[in-house]
Amino acid sequence: YSCELKVFAVPRRNVLSTLLSASTVLLLGPRQITLAETTGGAFREYIDTFDGYSFIYPKGWIQVKGAGADIFFRDPVLLDVNMSVDISSPSSSTYKTVEDLGPPEKAAEGVLKQYLTEFMSTRLGVRRESNVLSASSKVADDGKLYYEVEVNIKSYASNNELAVMPKDRVQSLEWDRRYLTVLGVENNQLYALRLQTPERLLSEEEGDLRRVMDSFRVNKIQA
Repeated sequence: YSCELKVFAVPRRNVLSTLLSASTVLLLGPRQITLAETTGGAFREYIDTFDGYSFIYPKGWIQVKGAGADIFFRDPVLLDVNMSVDISSPSSSTYKTVEDLGPPEKAAEGVLKQYLTEFMSTRLGVRRESNVLSASSKVADDGKLYYEVEVNIKSYASNNELAVMPKDRVQSLEWDRRYLTVLGVENNQLYALRLQTPERLLSEEEGDLRRVMDSFRVNKIQA
């Protein structure tokens, strides 16, 4: 993607004021994270040099700690509009290319299966409908191959599942969401950028979500 960044050099004594500037570098032991504001101010760039990936995200989104992913951002108002990055374990993965997952269509089946596993429910009367909407590959401007997957998942549930009569156990739609995933491989690890939005908000949020998808890059970790 093409993105001009505003970068500022800030003396160490001004680290506190740096948090309010257009470019922020956080040093956490060996982990360095850079936040830079894009030209126009609509997006910020997140660069994790320790884990080896980067992307841009809408400026108004906030980071959520302890969400179970390597990083998690969401819209502060529309909580179901969010994104995260997951990385396979460096000690147990030996990926050389995203093609190790098979063709995009096979990788999409794995992505959908993972989502459905995460959404398994012990509640009575819950039913999920799911479909792979698209699966494709692309070579980005860094010369690396990425897979892009889109799936839709709907959840139905009954508020009266213990009712005796079947007519009283009517299921209704709980939620209907679009999940967009970008897969890449570097450092022998599989990286997954995962975004979600309710289908009813897709037309409104799609432009921003696709910019985030297009910006995702996996980077070689410097020893």
